[in-house]
Amino acid sequence: MPSVDDPTNVYSHDAAGLLSPVVAQMPNRIYVPNSVSNTVDVIDPATGAIVNHFAVPAQPQHVVPSYDLKTLWVNSDVGNALVPIDPMTGQPGKPVAVADPYNLYFTPDGQYAIVMAERMHRIDWLNPQTMAQISSTAVPCKGVNHADFSLNGRYFIVSCEFDGKVLKLDTMTHQVVGQMQLTPNAMPQDVKMSPDGKVFYIADMQSNGVWEIDGDTFTKIGFIPTGKGAHGLYVSRDAKVMYVTNRGEGSIGLIDLATRTVMKTFKIAGGGSPDMGGLSVDGTQLWVSGRYSGVVYEISTIDGHLIKKIRVGSGPHGLCVYPQPGRYSLGHTGVFR
Repeated sequence: MPSVDDPTNVYSHDAAGLLSPVVAQMPNRIYVPNSVSNTVDVIDPATGAIVNHFAVPAQPQHVVPSYDLKTLWVNSDVGNALVPIDPMTGQPGKPVAVADPYNLYFTPDGQYAIVMAERMHRIDWLNPQTMAQISSTAVPCKGVNHADFSLNGRYFIVSCEFDGKVLKLDTMTHQVVGQMQLTPNAMPQDVKMSPDGKVFYIADMQSNGVWEIDGDTFTKIGFIPTGKGAHGLYVSRDAKVMYVTNRGEGSIGLIDLATRTVMKTFKIAGGGSPDMGGLSVDGTQLWVSGRYSGVVYEISTIDGHLIKKIRVGSGPHGLCVYPQPGRYSLGHTGVFR
């Protein structure tokens, strides 16, 4: 794993404006996978205009930056395909056949792409350039989908949406080394590590908040109520705040990462269903999909007001703001280090 310059802040390279030379000339765009209409909309964030629109194989779930930052991958799980997008042009390439790519991650050393094959109850390990499968890990849970890596990259924590479990996997051996039941009715979603690596936060749509997990000991250490249908987790550019999308009530909860408490809540004007997204390069806007509203929201992180609401296709899901700061991508809609 590339060295962590500041062990108290693993996100130090994700600060405002710290674009890699690889992405510095790429146009700012919002890439929206529409899971129901099987399309991708490309938005110019400056104007809110849709500047490109194209069809992809069935049920595109997330748009994921590659480890080397050069390609965006559309995850079409039912269509069993990964579709590359050139972020310089916003144009798609030829789909690559991959079994059930619900979500996509990359190991911190860049050696593997990791496919969360949700309906197949497994995690597949792929060549990150060709996307050819190398090996597979069967998982003892239903709905494996979101993940994040430890401070040294030696393990990662995975949520299982449909049976309330969380798994711990060894990055080196590819083996499941721990499993935990959050609650009998839990519905865990996004996973995000604290800046100092001591806590893994796991959004739980059913429990309406965020679990705190000690990754090293793999134990529950707390719970933070944030709002109905807690779903997506995003760390601010200064690594002081974590934004939580509360899909069931149309709000964004702001967790103070120093005190691990909710400092305020932004209500989306008119309500809505905020799902997945990411921050602008300077961190002053949070872009999220309105999963059941057919829209994308641009929300001010300064005061929480709704800047834009843009009509897109049906069932917008894991949108990607690109480019973003960071040296390399660990996957999902933009987990950078």
